[in-house]
Amino acid sequence: MKNKSSAIIITGGPGMGKTSVLEQLSVMGYHSVEETGRSIIQKELKTDGNRLPWLDKEGFAMAMFKQSLKDFQNVSEKSGLTFFDRGIPDVIGYLKLCNISIPETMWQAAKEKRYYPKVFITPPWKSIYVNDAERKQTFEEAVATYHIMKETYSFLGYELVELPKTTVLKRAKFILNYLLTY
Repeated sequence: MKNKSSAIIITGGPGMGKTSVLEQLSVMGYHSVEETGRSIIQKELKTDGNRLPWLDKEGFAMAMFKQSLKDFQNVSEKSGLTFFDRGIPDVIGYLKLCNISIPETMWQAAKEKRYYPKVFITPPWKSIYVNDAERKQTFEEAVATYHIMKETYSFLGYELVELPKTTVLKRAKFILNYLLTY
């Protein structure tokens, strides 16, 4: 991993185990950054805000973008590996999914703020998918999100590494073993 960013993305469709894997990596002593979308939804629900994906998709995307930039800038090489539950390119993927035009500043940020060149992606996995108060998408929408994230990250020059459908611990170990090998 010499001379490469220590900011490592885990992406994919919602409900495919990203957050669980990040929580496991945190337990193992690694730094992690929670998904900005979920934290924005939680904040908006608590404050009766409207920057929610089911009320104001564009406002929601801009809030995610601003937080993603802050999260990226807060990463320090001194911290060692830092795992992100989604990154700046995920906001672009979200806007593409919603058929909303992507601001040039967002494209520019995605090109300039570079994460580790290999991005881990969680594949669609129906048996672990569940809805909750913050995740209202159908499984089909989650699969569409997976495909758009794959397309977006590939377009931006990242190599995607699909996580195996296995236990959370084995997924975390897969990531760490992969990073040590490549």
